Amino acid sequence: MTRRLARVLERTMVPIHKEEDNERQRFFDLLGKSPEQAARVLAEAHSADAAAWLVDVDVEDAWRVFSILEAEVQADILEDAEDELTADLVSQMSSPDLRDVVVVLPSDEAADLLVEADYHVVEDVLARMDDEAAEGLRDLIAYDPESAGGIMATETITVDPGQRLGDVVKEIKKRGDDAEEDLGIFVVDLEKRPVGYLSDRDLLTHNIHETVSAVMVDPFVVSAEEDQEEAARIIDRYGLQSLAVVDGEGSLVGVISAEDASEIRTEEADEDIARMVGTGTGHQTRLPVLTRVRQRMPLMGLTVLGGLVSAKLLALFTGTSEGGASETMVTADILRYLPLIIGLAGNVGIQSSTILIRGYATGEIEEQRQWRAIGGEMGVGLVVGLLCGLTVLLTTSWTETGVFLSSFGVAVGTATALSVAWAAMLGCLVPVGCSHLKLDPAIVAGPFLISFSDVTGSLIYIVIARAILL
Repeated sequence: MTRRLARVLERTMVPIHKEEDNERQRFFDLLGKSPEQAARVLAEAHSADAAAWLVDVDVEDAWRVFSILEAEVQADILEDAEDELTADLVSQMSSPDLRDVVVVLPSDEAADLLVEADYHVVEDVLARMDDEAAEGLRDLIAYDPESAGGIMATETITVDPGQRLGDVVKEIKKRGDDAEEDLGIFVVDLEKRPVGYLSDRDLLTHNIHETVSAVMVDPFVVSAEEDQEEAARIIDRYGLQSLAVVDGEGSLVGVISAEDASEIRTEEADEDIARMVGTGTGHQTRLPVLTRVRQRMPLMGLTVLGGLVSAKLLALFTGTSEGGASETMVTADILRYLPLIIGLAGNVGIQSSTILIRGYATGEIEEQRQWRAIGGEMGVGLVVGLLCGLTVLLTTSWTETGVFLSSFGVAVGTATALSVAWAAMLGCLVPVGCSHLKLDPAIVAGPFLISFSDVTGSLIYIVIARAILL
């Protein structure tokens, strides 16, 4: 049984949710008392759970416990860990320890791990490995991470067209532990160019005395330099079990599995959604507040700019007074900035709700850290609101009155900050409410949140601005 197959079987025996919560709490209770005992709990847990627990502790504590684990357990955890956690742990590993982890990982996972390490450490690790394995990893690391070559695995079994199926089965039994399972067999010619493909089903359903050439089908091939999205698209479109990756001369250099393609599609979808709502990629609820603010401010800056331009255009076409004294004039001037509020409140609310909805859907937001995630997201909205409010305050003071600080600028800026913070709070509370009411937050939060945040945000803005000015 291969190591990866053993992990697959292990993952079919997932403990009940309550038991997971108990083990998690036990881990955190032991963490401060005895890192050794905490490490034993971590080693007994599922690697995905262990990786999630380590994200929620300080980097120093995570390393203290992780460093005690055996290399194979470390490898399992790093396969399931987030990029930030992987980078933190790998950066603290010595060359011998990293080498012990790398040798038990599939080549594609090992290459991803080495990318996170210092160049000199990588060279030392490769020097400690046998020449063939080291050369294969060097080739993988050299590929663009977003290319087919950057995601392929090199562990595969190849056969000749003239071999009999019975001999192929014997070859698999002999070398099976060195290859990824469930990828099928590629048939190559003398120049190592793929000329055919055998599925696992072909080996089971045909006579062992038949030749490979009589059973094989044409292979699907992609260049190692091709974008990973194109490779995933080919696998998805034709329902492939695996896709051959070739170099410039057409020789087989690796294989991309359907599982790899699924991960690529998920990552690309997450990136597209993040770009659409103006957030960063990755697990947002686990990032520091200021990091999230920094990722979202470019979109907020564009929204503020668009709102300010809209206000000036409204002034030109409606003939409203700039700095007028009467109540009607002041109200008209306030209303010119209403598109700015609607835009900001909508963007911030959608960002918060999207992140929480995704967190619930993917399991990133666990029950025990739900309010921590919500509090962090509200904190992000508050900081974004303050920054946008300050920008609006200074800009409107100068453009409306010609000074850096005016009562009109203070009124509009303060009202903007409060409206944006309110929209962020709604973006958090609406998905939570839907979750508790057993409603799908993805359906309810979108149209309801946009409408409600527009109406209430506009009301808050007008009431506060008028209260300050009148």
